[in-house]
Amino acid sequence: MATYLVTGAAGFIAAKVCEQLLEQKHTVVGVDNLNDYYDVRLKHWRLDRLQKGRGFVFYPLDIENLTALDKVFAAHKFAAVFNLAARAGVRASLKHPELYERTNVAGEKNILDCQVKHGVRKHVLASSSSLYAGCPMPFTEDQPVEHLQSPYAETKRKAELLARSYHEQHGLDVSVLRYFTVFGPVGRPDMAPFRFIKWIDEGRAITLYGDGNQARDFTYVDDIARGTILAVKPLGYEIINLGGGQNPMTLKAVISLVERALGKKAKLAHRPASPADMKETSADIGKAQRLLGWAPETSAEEGFLHAVEWHMEHRDLVQHIKT
Repeated sequence: MATYLVTGAAGFIAAKVCEQLLEQKHTVVGVDNLNDYYDVRLKHWRLDRLQKGRGFVFYPLDIENLTALDKVFAAHKFAAVFNLAARAGVRASLKHPELYERTNVAGEKNILDCQVKHGVRKHVLASSSSLYAGCPMPFTEDQPVEHLQSPYAETKRKAELLARSYHEQHGLDVSVLRYFTVFGPVGRPDMAPFRFIKWIDEGRAITLYGDGNQARDFTYVDDIARGTILAVKPLGYEIINLGGGQNPMTLKAVISLVERALGKKAKLAHRPASPADMKETSADIGKAQRLLGWAPETSAEEGFLHAVEWHMEHRDLVQHIKT
């Protein structure tokens, strides 16, 4: 069994990647700075679950700290690195672009430098469908991404190009994964799925930006984690979409689904749409099917039911989480 480094290990997607790697009997070394971008109680909940099992080692550190990161590489022999640590959130990046530059670009460079120094050839980088703003749908990996609408998208693109340069100059094998609106249990409280479930359950008005007809190619977190692990295979340098597969769902449809699952009616408070938000996303996942043998297995409808079930089971935790 192999030893893998997973950055951002307390995060929504990374924790699920760690969980699946541990289920496969691998050793997982996780790092996370446990920042307060959102309520750290969710991060600790995920970490507690990972630390109850065997094979998980955790370091509370920031990938911006090259010295600390280098010590982790020196202490372990990694088969590959999954860099899932990032400053996330389109709207927040408009307010604090410098934070996104430091973590998403400088942090990525630190990891790549450590891989070169310590001879770790495989690198899996989490990127985003946000890069496709202005492109015709369905989005394909060969489309030029020239209309980036936020510092978040800009830094993700910079990280992709940085990883490509390390592939060309140092021979690193790189899989770049562009995720499409990941959702599921224990999700991020700054994202619509978590917020909608919590607000409807508590009888609070949903803050809905725009008319609710914005559509997203929602992708269940377990499917995303499975595809992320499959991407550890040797590929050279590839950018791969992981998405629901051209099956976008409107926010209105999401609200209706959650209403039915909770047996409660939503209250809506409309706000103007943000210019940084994309109107619709739709992934062409043909490349993931060809290269990874991957396709999503959980429908959006089924996934939202799982998310609602988790919420109802953990109301004591959720009621304290700020959204």
